[in-house]
Amino acid sequence: MRALVNNAAIAVNAPVEAWAIDEWRRLFEVNLFGHIAVTQSLLPALIRSKGRVVNISSVGGKIAMATYGPYAGTKFALEAVSDSLRREIAPFGVQVVVVEPGAVRTEAAGRAIATAHELASTMTPEQSQRYDGLVRAIIAQSAAHTNSGLPADAAAKVIAKAVTARKPRTRYTIGRDAALLTRLTRILPTGRSTASLPPLCVPTFPRRANEHHDAASFSSSAAASIEFS
Repeated sequence: MRALVNNAAIAVNAPVEAWAIDEWRRLFEVNLFGHIAVTQSLLPALIRSKGRVVNISSVGGKIAMATYGPYAGTKFALEAVSDSLRREIAPFGVQVVVVEPGAVRTEAAGRAIATAHELASTMTPEQSQRYDGLVRAIIAQSAAHTNSGLPADAAAKVIAKAVTARKPRTRYTIGRDAALLTRLTRILPTGRSTASLPPLCVPTFPRRANEHHDAASFSSSAAASIEFS
């Protein structure tokens, strides 16, 4: 067996308070525990063949912006599991590679936007007062960002390289946005990173307490494939 590629995931944008605990559990089952279960089942074969595990994470596994808590939580966990697994099975000749996409034009992005719309309509009045403007701004930003993202076949080429490279990197990013954000998390303190991020990722928050977050305060940028270790 040459390689296992763990790619299953549900994308969602939701405030921590407003995302039901059963939905949190479902998200972790698909985005994390499913990957672990498949890896556990196939590791004996991978060890015999000195194969490779490729886990598809996300730039959301490096930085968690507002409403990305549930999704980023699963991806941060997948990054940690991947690093631990890499150290555990390297002595047996099995490599573990993480791929971190940014904006890619897929059906998953559309489903995430639909979920955010549904969430906006089901929040309690108190939650709506706190988060409605933010959620709607994130929906607008996500749609624009995804539309400017890489086509799926470009992302597939990076994943194929992670599978087939003779000496693969520990991590590959997909998209200029992913490369930029990953680099920023390496050099910026956690408390300062939000203020220093580019406008495609950070909402311009209202000046007055009764103002809503403005969807027009988001912008997007063109994406290109950039890889680095």
